[in-house]
Amino acid sequence: MSKEVLSVKNLNMHYETLSGDVHAVKDVSFSVKEGESFGLVGESGCGKTSVAMSLLQLQADNAKISSGSIQLDGVELVGMNESELRKVRWDGISIVFQGAMNAWNPVVKVGEQIREAIREHYPEKSKAENTEKIESLFKMVGLDASVIDRFPHELSGGMKQRAIIALALSCDPKVVIADEPTTALDVVIQDQILKEIKKVQELLGLSLIYISHDIAVIAEMTNRMAVMYAGRVVESGPTAEIFANPRHSYTKALLESTPSVVGDRVKLNSLEGEPPSLIDEIPGCSFAPRCPNKTTTCKPELDMKLVEVGPEHYVDICSKESH
Repeated sequence: MSKEVLSVKNLNMHYETLSGDVHAVKDVSFSVKEGESFGLVGESGCGKTSVAMSLLQLQADNAKISSGSIQLDGVELVGMNESELRKVRWDGISIVFQGAMNAWNPVVKVGEQIREAIREHYPEKSKAENTEKIESLFKMVGLDASVIDRFPHELSGGMKQRAIIALALSCDPKVVIADEPTTALDVVIQDQILKEIKKVQELLGLSLIYISHDIAVIAEMTNRMAVMYAGRVVESGPTAEIFANPRHSYTKALLESTPSVVGDRVKLNSLEGEPPSLIDEIPGCSFAPRCPNKTTTCKPELDMKLVEVGPEHYVDICSKESH
């Protein structure tokens, strides 16, 4: 049985704003095992990136983790000071940022920026050893060694994203977060990047957290997944099981709005409305105002909780009804 590398329990995080606290992450729990691919999926604004930033403690200055636990290999990360966290980032857990164009310092060569991360965690290694490490990483992600001596503006979008993957792997992390890693890339390059990530993950035996609004990509990339809505996990479990037997109405709506290249041609259903504001407290099921399957049992006074409806398959349920 695979060892649990990352454990997130009852995580709550909010942003302090002039209009009030924005509750971006509400009571989120999940775990990631060694060598496993875990997906987070949902619409923009549902809290996926807020979860990722919380795991690395890289959230904005106005963001506060109010409660919950984040354990990496049994070590609690919540409450660590900045000095302690710097030792964990890149070495224990790293991230492939959304939009590589904004992730590089434009006036420093790509190789030097990766060397800086390696030096921080392995100060005893020589420049020659670091260069050899970077060259091997570049080969792994499909980049020529000459990219080491080039500036970010000299690289295409796909090359920058490959270099970001190399940066995320530079300190041999246990867990890599890929946050919408194909944003702003054309579909051909997107497919190449996804294949590179999958190849590297299998080659190195990494644990991967893949974040996307595209549920079809989650199907391709992950073993287990969690569907997020309005800051909460509304369904989680084995990816194949959720696709075969979605139990929450929001999950069903996402699947029904995604085209398939197999099976009979069916009309796609759009999901009306938009996610709710996260400033106000949302009583009961947050999806109820948009839910096509709303029933008389969907009462705001009912508390929501994740209930196991199958082996490792959990759904956010109020009373005895799921949505």
